[in-house]
Amino acid sequence: MAFSIDPPFLKGTKGGGTSKVCLPKAKIASMSAEEKQKVINAKKSAAAKGKYKRSSKSNVTGTASKNLKDWVKQDWRQVGDPSKKCGEK
Repeated sequence: MAFSIDPPFLKGTKGGGTSKVCLPKAKIASMSAEEKQKVINAKKSAAAKGKYKRSSKSNVTGTASKNLKDWVKQDWRQVGDPSKKCGEK
């Protein structure tokens, strides 16, 4: 059976991404206000354009963990409002 248009399951991921940025609480505390704003602006810009991911130029270093278990157990917070956990509105 031939499709005249591409079925939805064959399309790539596009849009619908959140404009929130989450990082471990300890990393947020060690970042300058300028670094935080750069990451926040990159994510908001990507969301406004309908993209799912922010620019790789805004990637943050120093968040590595020894293993996945440590990575998951970190206290992940929103960079824009560290008082809120990653999934909160």
